[in-house]
Amino acid sequence: MTKAIMFQGTASNVGKSVLAAGFCRILLEDGYTVAPFKAQNMALNSFVTEDGLEMGRAQAVQAAACRIKPDVHMNPVLLKPSKDTGSQVIVMGKPAGNMTVKSYAGFKQQLRQVIHDAYRHLASQYDVIVIEGAGSPAEINLKKDEITNMHVAKMTGCPVIIVGDIDRGGVYAHLIGTYDLLDPDEQDLTAGFIINKFRGNADLLKPANDFLENRTGKTLFGVVPMVRELNLPDEDSVEFKTHVNRHIDPSIFHDLDKINIGVIDLPHISNFTDMDVFALDPDVKLTVIGNPEGLEGFDLIILPGSKNTINDMNYLRQKGFVPALERCVSAGRMIAGICGGYQMLGKKIIDPDAVESLSKETNGLGFLDMTTVMSGEKRLTQVDAVCTEGNLPVRGYEIHHGHTQSNEPPFLLNQRADASDSHAVYGGRNQSGSIWGTYIHGIFDGAPFRNFIINKLRLKKGLTLTSSRQEPDLDKELSRLAAVLRQSIDINAIYKKMF
Repeated sequence: MTKAIMFQGTASNVGKSVLAAGFCRILLEDGYTVAPFKAQNMALNSFVTEDGLEMGRAQAVQAAACRIKPDVHMNPVLLKPSKDTGSQVIVMGKPAGNMTVKSYAGFKQQLRQVIHDAYRHLASQYDVIVIEGAGSPAEINLKKDEITNMHVAKMTGCPVIIVGDIDRGGVYAHLIGTYDLLDPDEQDLTAGFIINKFRGNADLLKPANDFLENRTGKTLFGVVPMVRELNLPDEDSVEFKTHVNRHIDPSIFHDLDKINIGVIDLPHISNFTDMDVFALDPDVKLTVIGNPEGLEGFDLIILPGSKNTINDMNYLRQKGFVPALERCVSAGRMIAGICGGYQMLGKKIIDPDAVESLSKETNGLGFLDMTTVMSGEKRLTQVDAVCTEGNLPVRGYEIHHGHTQSNEPPFLLNQRADASDSHAVYGGRNQSGSIWGTYIHGIFDGAPFRNFIINKLRLKKGLTLTSSRQEPDLDKELSRLAAVLRQSIDINAIYKKMF
């Protein structure tokens, strides 16, 4: 019978996804076939599988930890918030519609069988399933109808480890409070705890650790240190938005000896991990921008993806970004748009069927001669393209509703499509190439294209050219994570609970 272990948390962003990925790699290293599972994920960072289905990016990373291909059975339900009270609901990789919190509450009952079937599909193929919960299992207002925490633990009968983030403070209150709010049968399923993101000497925690174990009667399996510069994609925008400079002139972050890249924060930002690779580049200074002051001082300004392009375009207008971006154009700065950001570069964005927004249309920035019309059909596909400048290969994936009609020169071309194909062009640019956009997520991950863009900017800035960039080594990072977990967690004690 397939075994399983489940990581739940005291809150969102305590590190469940990362710990689950690390444990996937540990099990793989110890000779098991293993797969991840998260019944319901709420995130704007998503991934497209080889068969054109959409799932949470965190489960794609966990699949990489298992060295298997991502499969939507690993994340049968994905919620992509498009406004404060509603989300697009993705079921087994395909959109099931936009729903309010109230309408989704009724729909969830239909999802229980979907979740059950998806889990059983995985369990029939692998020795062990590493399950991740969502948020906290102790949300009183959500417990009755929840489908992703203790519901899954009961469905599988697996032991649960509750994870707390000590870096936030109050971790022992969070762990004990969460445990106390569980029902007796849920407490019986709880095997113990892990404390995550600790800075300092873990020996100093012994009195508190003893209290935790005596108070709950459950095991503390370990204290995981803060892992520095772990190059794994974040699941949601919580960590990303902690770096937003909202009230500071971003020009103070400029470095004359580096390429200064600014990413504009958007209320509905999606797939912001497109820019992760720049954070580790020694030739780049990456800044997340929350206000338009000093914008024209950046060498490259990126408009990222958006789950609600019209509303986010209007946000840029309301916050004064439009005149600042116009000054950047006049100064000859490079401006790039990814997916929703690409749509914003055009003259108009139209949403006649309210696919993303109740607003039917808005004017774009007008930097490129193109118009985007939203449609109910969602484009989901992995991409092999070539950049028309330099004939450079580009790989990534598309996730969008809009279709863009452009009169600009193509920037990226589909290597496999006929010129008459409506999807032959993946992006456009102005004549000089200083303004460009594309629907391709992950475009910067490939070293040849990233090197081309950075050197183009270095040449303009009078800096020497560089060519030492490499592809992100996700597999190496996952092995490093597993090694850290082996040193800080009693893996054998967890195995005893599982097997």
